[in-house]
Amino acid sequence: MALRTIVKFGAVELDTRCTEIEDFTPDLEELTRDMVQTMYAAPGVGLAANQIGLTTRLMVIDITVGEDPKQLIIIANPVMLEMEGDQREEEGCLSVPGHAGVVQRPAWVKVRGQDIKGKEVTMEGTGLLARAFCHEIDHLDGKLFVERLGVLKRDLIKRKIRKQIRQGDW
Repeated sequence: MALRTIVKFGAVELDTRCTEIEDFTPDLEELTRDMVQTMYAAPGVGLAANQIGLTTRLMVIDITVGEDPKQLIIIANPVMLEMEGDQREEEGCLSVPGHAGVVQRPAWVKVRGQDIKGKEVTMEGTGLLARAFCHEIDHLDGKLFVERLGVLKRDLIKRKIRKQIRQGDW
C-alpha cells in the first residue's frame, strides 16, 4: 500500500470522463487499497481515481472517515439509477483544498456498479452518503463541485485559485 498524490483543480484528469473498468485484477485491488489509505490520510469521506491522476471509473467512500471499517464502500463503474428529494449543504473537495460552497444534491440516491471482484452491486444512500455518491460520480464524469455552485461563488473560488497558482501556493 502506498499513499498517492491527490491532484488539484486545474489537472486535466479532473476534467476527463473516466473509462470503465473491464479487468478486475489484483492490480485493481492494490489500487483500491492505495486509494482508501490516501482518502483516510487526507482525511476525506470519498476519493475518485482521477483525483490521484488515473482516469479509471473507480471510487471509494467512507462517511465515517475510517472510524467504522464496515462502512467502507468501493465501487467500480458506478452509475446513478434513481434520485429523490433535495438537500443543500456545504461541500469541499480534496482536489480543491481550502475552498467550499453550498451545493444542491438529492436527499436519496440509488447507485449501481461493481465490487472489486466485478460482481454487480446496488446501493442506496441518504444524507451525507447520497452527497458522497453524487460528488464522486461527478468526479468520474469529469465534473468538480465548483461547477455546481452559483456563478459568483464559482468565479470567486477560481480567482482565488488562480492567485494561489501565481503565488506558487497551489
